[in-house]
Amino acid sequence: PDMYPGNCWAFKGSQGYLVVRLSMKIYPTAFTVEHIPKTLSPTGSITSAPRNFSVYGLDDEYQEDGKLLGQYVYDQGGEPLQMFPVMEKNENAFQIVELRIFSNWGHAEYTCLYRFRVHGKPAK
Repeated sequence: PDMYPGNCWAFKGSQGYLVVRLSMKIYPTAFTVEHIPKTLSPTGSITSAPRNFSVYGLDDEYQEDGKLLGQYVYDQGGEPLQMFPVMEKNENAFQIVELRIFSNWGHAEYTCLYRFRVHGKPAK
């Protein structure tokens, strides 16, 4: 609900995934990932921020391998809110989107995700 340090979805280690069901089917155009800035961090660093991640479109929540929509890197030195365009063009609309995080910026114990948004055009 807010961007205060620690008010995140944290998972153990540096790898994890999140599956989101949208309110309707859309043609994805971009994704945003948000983390607190270094200036708000009590330690002055954001090593728990996601680093390498991919986004997939799924036909249902039980599908293991969805359609790759892009592979990205969250820049810990960049803006707290970063937008990533869909890299892999496709004609499919999706209601379910999976965010797979493969690494963070060095935190050994956990990774924090503050906000993940899916942008797109509604399917007819």
